[in-house]
Amino acid sequence: MAATDFPAAFGFVASARSGGGRLPEADFATRGGRTGVEAALGTRSLAATLVHAPGFPPDAAHARSTDTAVLLAGELYNGDALRSVLDTGTAGDAQLLLDLVHRYGPHAFRLVNGRFAAVVSTGRRVLLATDHAGSVPLYTCVAPGEVLAATEAKALAGKAGPRGFPVADARRVRRLPGVYQVPAGAVIDVDLDAGTATTQRTWAPPLARRIMEESEAVAAVRASFERAVAARVTPESTPLVVLSGGIDSSGVAACAHRAAGALDSVSMGTDTSDEFGEARLVADHLGARHREITVPTTDLLGQLPYAVWAAESVDPHIIEYLLPLVALYRALDGPARRILTGYGADIPLAGMHREDRLPDLDTAVAHDMATFDGLNEMSPVLSALAGHWTTHPYWDREVLDLLVGLEAGLKRRHGRDKWVLRAALADALPEATVNRPKLGVHEGSGTTSSFSLLLREHGVAEQDLEAAKTDVVRELFDLTVVGGRRPEEVSTTDVVRSVADRITKDAA
Repeated sequence: MAATDFPAAFGFVASARSGGGRLPEADFATRGGRTGVEAALGTRSLAATLVHAPGFPPDAAHARSTDTAVLLAGELYNGDALRSVLDTGTAGDAQLLLDLVHRYGPHAFRLVNGRFAAVVSTGRRVLLATDHAGSVPLYTCVAPGEVLAATEAKALAGKAGPRGFPVADARRVRRLPGVYQVPAGAVIDVDLDAGTATTQRTWAPPLARRIMEESEAVAAVRASFERAVAARVTPESTPLVVLSGGIDSSGVAACAHRAAGALDSVSMGTDTSDEFGEARLVADHLGARHREITVPTTDLLGQLPYAVWAAESVDPHIIEYLLPLVALYRALDGPARRILTGYGADIPLAGMHREDRLPDLDTAVAHDMATFDGLNEMSPVLSALAGHWTTHPYWDREVLDLLVGLEAGLKRRHGRDKWVLRAALADALPEATVNRPKLGVHEGSGTTSSFSLLLREHGVAEQDLEAAKTDVVRELFDLTVVGGRRPEEVSTTDVVRSVADRITKDAA
């Protein structure tokens, strides 16, 4: 394990305030070392607790000048381009961001392609920023004289209450009064004296669509995707890819192998369903060192509290998608790893919509891109609860701009879903993989059917399953995120039984 395998910090809880510093304390789901940092900025201060890979001091996660201090969780992927604009050397990511803010102010975040959350204290202002996808969630509580911010909502539980001011264009967090989530691709600009805040967008999904020749589109997708994967591969280590054997994860594996010259891969299944054969086909084709992990279904469902605790989402469909990933990350033994995934390709390419009518297909893309924010599907905490760092090349900003902006006929073409991606990777993968129909990770692992079966076993009728899943996830959120219970102290079966009893009683 090398220092460059991980960002300088996975997360933080921070306090920007008038007067002297006060080092904030909090519990995190993220596993790692804890380091306190403080910066005195005249009559103001910025103090934080950073969470980072054990054994690697998070020096590159914070930077300061006379009147400005920066905290950064995560990493930047277009650092070379940014340095060329600034004509700087090999400064770390936080220092690079500090230089950008000095030059561009809050508009600096319009230039950055990365996976990050940031706090900037400058003058009497505090800037709270997320990357274009909000892939590192950021939460805040704003009051006159102090701004609290954290990469996990649970870190602010009990710290806000009625003193938290409303934040325009930001979502309230369930049952955490005064706590708001910073929107994806946005900067919240806070006046520290008044406690007032304004929100500026730094990125939005493209609404226009591009018409391209097949060959041009295929070449553009391949080149953009290879750049995104290469930017996420570190030179000192062999990349690890979560591999299902579908086109999405297999494409990541192929490009990672090309960038690094070697590859490790891992697949996860349960005692009821797996995709081991399909994944092994790709691993053998690429010469990867491959591993298969089987998680019993009862153990998988028992990890629902961990999935909710990490994702801090109350959407049951999202939790179903994420549960097998959380189980996989927790099952990985050995040292912490940087992990690449194929997660997220379906959203810009409408992969889950088996729809031949192009207007409907593009409507689905526009809807999904307009509603992904706040679901926390790509939160690094999902893997960081086991010490790992994940990154998702399909949601690289340049890749996303390209894929979303392609006209629908390039996404559904010749009767094939995600046609342009399949064509772009056709020479890198086995033909059976390129042609394999789409199967979601929650489907390949049997998660959805198992969750439904558990509820049915407790007497929930078919028509009540969706409502029951929603209630289970909300109760788990209230227990772990709001209430501070550790997930190992929470029984999935007990929560399911409680919800089922309530629903069946109401139906009687």
